[in-house]
Amino acid sequence: MTEERIQEISFEIISYAGNAFSYFYEAVEEMNKNNKEQAEELMNLGDIELNKAHKSQTDLLVAEASGEQIRTNVILIHAQDHLMSTIMYQRIAKQLIKILSKED
Repeated sequence: MTEERIQEISFEIISYAGNAFSYFYEAVEEMNKNNKEQAEELMNLGDIELNKAHKSQTDLLVAEASGEQIRTNVILIHAQDHLMSTIMYQRIAKQLIKILSKED
């Protein structure tokens, strides 16, 4: 896989994961305002973006599993960090929304 393609995929992961994180964060903010429907919609939008990030990551994994050389670089590491952080925040956001919905 070319260096350019690895960078392109890395930026896809950063972008999609960043979008997802923003949606999850906004969902918690909406739940704090007792806007449950809006919070659920934002979580769903975040899930869609996170799935796109996973797809991009899977493209790299499949390429490497198929024997292609994937050179690790700082941008790819940064992308993986963004993805991991977003997955963790998604889990936290789900728990926060659950807790906040019980307070009603």
